[in-house]
Amino acid sequence: MGKISLVSAKYIIHASINVEGMVDRPDVIGSVFGQTEGLLGSDLELRELQSSGRIGRIEVEIENKEGKTSGTINIPSSLDKTETALIAAAIETIERIGPCNAKVNVTMLEDVRAAKRGLVIDRAKALLSKLTHGTLPDTREIKEEVSESVKIADIVTIGKDKLSAGPDVKDSKEIILVEGRADVVNLLKYDIKNSIAMNGTSVPKTIIDLSKKKDITVFLDGDRGGDLILRELKEVAKIKFVARAPDGKEVEEITHKEIHQALRNKIKFETAIENLGTGEKPNPRFSRDRPNPRFSRDKPNPRFSNDRPNPRFSRDKPNPRFSRDRDFKPRTFEERPVRIPVAQREKFTKLMDELKGSKEAYLLDRDSNVLGKVPTKEVGSTMQDLGRSANTILVDGSLTKDILESAETARIKYLIGTKSLLKEVRSRVKVLTIKDLQQ
Repeated sequence: MGKISLVSAKYIIHASINVEGMVDRPDVIGSVFGQTEGLLGSDLELRELQSSGRIGRIEVEIENKEGKTSGTINIPSSLDKTETALIAAAIETIERIGPCNAKVNVTMLEDVRAAKRGLVIDRAKALLSKLTHGTLPDTREIKEEVSESVKIADIVTIGKDKLSAGPDVKDSKEIILVEGRADVVNLLKYDIKNSIAMNGTSVPKTIIDLSKKKDITVFLDGDRGGDLILRELKEVAKIKFVARAPDGKEVEEITHKEIHQALRNKIKFETAIENLGTGEKPNPRFSRDRPNPRFSRDKPNPRFSNDRPNPRFSRDKPNPRFSRDRDFKPRTFEERPVRIPVAQREKFTKLMDELKGSKEAYLLDRDSNVLGKVPTKEVGSTMQDLGRSANTILVDGSLTKDILESAETARIKYLIGTKSLLKEVRSRVKVLTIKDLQQ
């Protein structure tokens, strides 16, 4: 009898069984064949399908405990998804196994090709990378490579700390302070030659000495590490301006346009230090260091003149919403609690328990029904394939920036994992861990 293997199967039917008595594995397999016989017609007869290799070997795992039997049934199928779903529904009609009453429930239809698809994509990327490196570059690429190598050769070292810097740092009155050598290389690529690297988060003595002689603009990455550097610079060096790369990006990777936009929007060092206390990032369009001619102090606006009283905000009639006696604490993004209905929270907790140790992920729809189960490393690509049909992702593993970005693209509502590696979450996706579900 030819039997299909799991390797060639397109789908796998996963079902659970609960029997009110003690039965053995052959009893379960016999009931699957016997009680579905003739139910769907000759074309979908399980014995014939298994003989022709379209249904694989039925795997049964059972456990006898306290006079009852429970376990799982896994049936591989190379039929199309409609026929596979019919077979799955037929299995749920089983009412007895051996002499005992039984209940069979199909928990999931797994698409085996989803895992294969991820392997195909990874292999295609590797092959394409080899093809790209092996082909002859065009004239523009050759010119850029030569030009970039010349600019990198322009990098000099300054001071006893041997800090990497552009060739114009010694002669320029204004210099740009960046975090590392790669940042200097990226700025040289766009003909910005007056930058110097700190080569770490601690401020070298060379930088301290330069800050006494030159006007320094510190150009930091758009992450929390930049805030730590600002605090240290405040204590040991004299800085004039601060520029920041876009959120989540580093100076070494941003484009020519982003570099010039960041430098145009630089703010005074004192203003940047004040904003560290609030956790806010100033908007350069409304910066204190950039006056607005429409609301100049030299040109008062008659609509908001001190000589024109407003009866709604009279000094004799204080507004309780804005009273000085009322303590007001602005709530930051991270402090907003994520509210989940109790029933939904319990279901998420149960599914996370099922995933524990599997290194896999569940994809749920808006009604918290399981759409599929995939390996954790394939979550991002699977979300793209599903479009917007998924609403919640449960991951047995750590939540990373790549998974969050894929969830934002797929408009996922809840992203839940074992733990989170995300330092600051500013997203419309509600990110939770197992600890959050248990609170």
